[in-house]
Amino acid sequence: MRSLFKLGGYFASGILIVLGAGTVVVGALDFSEVRDTIAQEDITATPDAREQGADLDPGQVIDTGAEAKEFAKIIRAHVLGITGERTHAEMGRFLTPSGEETNDEAEAVTDEQGNPVQNSVRDLWVTATSTTALNTAFLAERIALFSIAMGVALPLMGIGFLVLTIPVLRPERAIEPTPPAA
Repeated sequence: MRSLFKLGGYFASGILIVLGAGTVVVGALDFSEVRDTIAQEDITATPDAREQGADLDPGQVIDTGAEAKEFAKIIRAHVLGITGERTHAEMGRFLTPSGEETNDEAEAVTDEQGNPVQNSVRDLWVTATSTTALNTAFLAERIALFSIAMGVALPLMGIGFLVLTIPVLRPERAIEPTPPAA
């Protein structure tokens, strides 16, 4: 039974060390991919970046998850400026003949095919959903960092198991009594 526990301890230690190393590699690759993908978009901060509440310098290249999240603030501020501080859900889907917003298709002006005319200002929010993608890049980068941290922790746990397995499960040796001093 003792050898079974010892074998289990070695096996668990080995699995944790291998899984940890693999997790670090995958996390590092993902982290790098997120940054490469963001950089590939060739985004730079707008001249009004600071005025829009972003922690970016005008013209700064956006190539990290944190910078992507800051750039999303700029996009949101610009769209809110265009829409009169209203979000997508706060605007009507269509326009009436007088240019008013409505959600009622029957009240909407129609195009040549008889379809209700969409509210183009509201549709701007659909384009602005790139802010969601930018925030996702931030999240993906953080998940990759978490994977790396867990990848470091797993081998440490494996080494801990190994350290405990070796001395605890080692065959006991007879302890020789110390002769009394003369």
